[in-house]
Amino acid sequence: MADTTLREYRKSIGYILPLVFLMVTLIVVPVLGTVLNSLYLDVTYLDRRFIGLENFQSLVFDSGFWQAVRFTLLFTLVSVPLEVILGLVFALVLNEPVRLRGLWRACILIPWAIPAVISGRIFELIYNYHYGLANFLFRQMGIVDAPVNWLGSPPGAFLSLVAADAWKTTPFAAIILLAGISGIPEELYRQARVDGANIVQRFFHITLPLLRPVLLVTLLFRTIDALRIFDVIYVLTGGGPGGATTSLSLYGYEYFLAGDFGYGSAVSVVLFLIAFSLAILYVRLSGYQKEIM
Repeated sequence: MADTTLREYRKSIGYILPLVFLMVTLIVVPVLGTVLNSLYLDVTYLDRRFIGLENFQSLVFDSGFWQAVRFTLLFTLVSVPLEVILGLVFALVLNEPVRLRGLWRACILIPWAIPAVISGRIFELIYNYHYGLANFLFRQMGIVDAPVNWLGSPPGAFLSLVAADAWKTTPFAAIILLAGISGIPEELYRQARVDGANIVQRFFHITLPLLRPVLLVTLLFRTIDALRIFDVIYVLTGGGPGGATTSLSLYGYEYFLAGDFGYGSAVSVVLFLIAFSLAILYVRLSGYQKEIM
């Protein structure tokens, strides 16, 4: 009995070791390397030397850094709920027994499959001041009399980025939520109909409570992804106008590009801590910790 248990234990270790190796190599080592580098003055044209927390102290008084923090948090706060709500609506529709349901499910993934840089270029054409689709449609519908410079003002650029990100990543939320809805037993809905529950009551008393774990996972994935937004901003606005749409990822990248790897690493560490803190918060809210205990 003891030999069997020991063999099973060694076998399980053999299965886990490759995963542990990949996690250490691809996640732990890069994170620790970035944290370590943030404690150095690491500029390409200067001698590398240890400076402790001076990079972080400089961040405290860096107005550009705080502007990037405000934009990143506001972008996450607006875009993530919008994408999850739209994804839930699409998931509910796609779960209904409509004709060609498989085709519709495949079509909804197209925006998510397009590379972020390509989707950024698509929206660059849509928002173009002279020949963009947005100005054409708004003028045809009589909503505006003259072309709008969508990316020329901070509020316009912000909303344009939110729209572009929602178009690209809502399908991701929809597919995850659709998988969760498909797993809810149909018997519960049949019994609810027998008891006289209408569609709204079935949604709030059956769908939403049973979908809660999947909903929190979707929120977690989308929040972390929104916090590190880079590609669409880099293509559409480049952080402008006047740095109003510079995210933390783009802000750190600009320092890496300038050859200040220590300061860029400090920005990356702050971004990691924000994402990690929110992930812990989601886990606590989801109740997974109690299930593990």
